[in-house]
Amino acid sequence: MELKLMMEKLGAPQTHLGLKNMIKEVDEDLDSKLSFREFLLIFRKAAAGELQEDSGLHALARLSEIDVSTEGVKGAKSFFEAKVQAIHDASRFEEEIKAEQEEKKKQAEELKQRKAAFKELQSTFKQ
Repeated sequence: MELKLMMEKLGAPQTHLGLKNMIKEVDEDLDSKLSFREFLLIFRKAAAGELQEDSGLHALARLSEIDVSTEGVKGAKSFFEAKVQAIHDASRFEEEIKAEQEEKKKQAEELKQRKAAFKELQSTFKQ
């Protein structure tokens, strides 16, 4: 699930089968999970040219690297600043959603309290 979310956030969503194939390609201990060591192996294999061109792992490696010799230091700086900004924007969006959810919960609780107070007041008039 973490790999799926990461690939979606990087703009290269994968199917369930695609994700399984990605894991299988670097899963050294055959536990169908990616350890940190296996995750780093993706980038080693990409640098060595050992990943299939059409694989999700190749796409992952391409999305998270920059060639400083062609882009220059300022290009690399811009690349990483853009990545940080994108992560920040996503976090801010998530915070806004959480704030909305909290506000809805608060409103629902207030409505519940008003109804309870009304019923209590109503019961005093019925007696």
